[in-house]
Amino acid sequence: MAWQLGLTSSLKSRTRYDHLTCLLTKVLDEQPHNAVDVLEDMSCDVKRALFKGGQSNLRDLPHTTAAELLAEQQRLLFARQEEATQEEELVESPLPNVSEVGFYLEQAGVSLGREELQRIFLALKQLVASHGLLHCRLWGKILGTESSYIVAEAEYREDEEEESTDEATEDEERGTQEEQGENETDPIPRSTYKAPPVVPKEAIGTGTNKFVYYVCKEPGLPWVKLPSVSPAQITAARQICKFFTGRLDNPIVSYPPFPGNEANYLRAQIARISAGTQVSPQGFYQAREEEGDEDEEAPQDSHEVNPDFEGIPASEMAESLNTWVHHVQHILQQGRCTWVNLTENPRDDSNEEAEADEREEEPDEPEPEVGPSLLTPVSQDIEMFNTPPWSCRLSSALTSQHAVAVLRSNLWPGACAYACGKKFENIYVGWGVKCTGEGHSLPLPLQPQKEYPSGPEITEALDPSLEEEQALQEALEEQQATQEETEESGEEEEDDD
Repeated sequence: MAWQLGLTSSLKSRTRYDHLTCLLTKVLDEQPHNAVDVLEDMSCDVKRALFKGGQSNLRDLPHTTAAELLAEQQRLLFARQEEATQEEELVESPLPNVSEVGFYLEQAGVSLGREELQRIFLALKQLVASHGLLHCRLWGKILGTESSYIVAEAEYREDEEEESTDEATEDEERGTQEEQGENETDPIPRSTYKAPPVVPKEAIGTGTNKFVYYVCKEPGLPWVKLPSVSPAQITAARQICKFFTGRLDNPIVSYPPFPGNEANYLRAQIARISAGTQVSPQGFYQAREEEGDEDEEAPQDSHEVNPDFEGIPASEMAESLNTWVHHVQHILQQGRCTWVNLTENPRDDSNEEAEADEREEEPDEPEPEVGPSLLTPVSQDIEMFNTPPWSCRLSSALTSQHAVAVLRSNLWPGACAYACGKKFENIYVGWGVKCTGEGHSLPLPLQPQKEYPSGPEITEALDPSLEEEQALQEALEEQQATQEETEESGEEEEDDD
C-alpha cells in the first residue's frame, strides 16, 4: 500500500501521499459536519490551490480605453442646456448652418462625414458659448502625422487685447545690460554690429491678425487659442516645408530657423492659406467707405456685404474665373498686409546735432510695396510651376440646373470654395503645405564672412635686436635734447624783449 501511495501525481510532481496529507489536514482544520459528502470537493480545492501562485499569461484589459474617454467627453456635446429658452433659440446664431454647408460640400467633393460634421458643429456651439464670440465658422481641418487640427475662425471682440510680452522682455534685458555696462569700471567692449530693424506686428483686428483662430484635435476636446502671427514668422514659413505633428508645443527644426513652435507655424500657415484661397462671388462684397478717409490712393482693408447682390448663375461661375474675387488682403513680401517704412526713426528734440548727422548718412527712402487690391479677380493670379492657380467646374454635368460652382486651388491643395446663388463658403482640408512643383529645394546657406582687412595696425612686426633698440634710444635722447634747447632759446628771447 505504501508503494502505491508513493506514485507521483501529474500536479507539479506531487505524490498521492502528499495529497492525502494535505486533504486530511484541511478536514481536521475545517471539521465539516458532512466530511464524507464534501471530501471530493475538498480534494478539488486542494488541487486548485496549487495553481493560485502561478503567473497568468493573460493581459488585464484596461478599465477605460482612449475611444471610451473620447466618447465620454463628446457625450457632453449632446447635453441640452436647461437654461436655453425658446426665445434664445429664435435669436440669430453666430454659427452658420453647418448641415447646409456640409450638403453643398458633399456636392463639391469635399466631405468630413455627416457624423463628424455634426460633432464639429456642436463643438463650435460650445466654443461660442464659452468664449462669448460674436461670429464663428469652420475654417477647415489641417492633417498631421500624429493627430489633426480642427480650425475655427472667429472675430475679435472689441475689449479683447493681447499682451506683447516678448517686446517688453527684450526692452528690460537691454536696459539691464546697459546699466551693468555703465556701472563697470572696466567695461567690456561692445559690438558695433547693428541688427536689421524688426518689422512690427500688425495690430489686433487688422491685416494678418484680423481674425482669431481656435484649434482642437477632436470634437469635444478643449479648444486652444492660437497666438497672433508676426511678419518674421510668415517670412520664415515661406522658406520651409514641414508637416504638422498634432502637438502645438512641438519645436520646429528647420533651415532657415523658424521663430516659434508648431502653434506659431500653424498660425502662419493659416494666414497664408487664407490670404491666397479665401474667395467669394464677384459683387457679393463691396468696399467699405469710411468717413474721414480722404486719401483715395490708400489701400482698402475692409469690405461689407452688398445688399444689392442678386447672385451669379453657377454655369457662368464655372466657366470664367473673373466671377471669383479675393476678399482677404494680400500678404506682402514684408510679411504684412500693409507696408511699413522701417527707415523712419523717432525724433528727439534734445539731440538736434545727432539728427543732422543722421540725415546726411541716411539713404534714400525705399519705395512702398503695393500688392493686389482687395476684391481682385482670381483670374489675375500668377501661374506657378507651369500650373494654373485655380480649377473651376460644375458639381454635376448631368443635372447642371441644380449643380453648384466649385473652385479648387492648385497652389494650396485642399482649399475649396463653392457658390450657389447668394450662398458660398470656403474650406480647407489638407496638410497645410503649399505646392512646391517638382520638389522642395532647401535654400543655400549664407556666404561665409570675409576675414579682417590686413594692415599695418594689426600686422605683427618682428622683434628688434639689441643694437636696434640702443640706436633707437640714442635717437630719441638726441631728439629730446634738441627740443629742450629750442625751448630754452625761445624763453631767453622772450626775456630780452
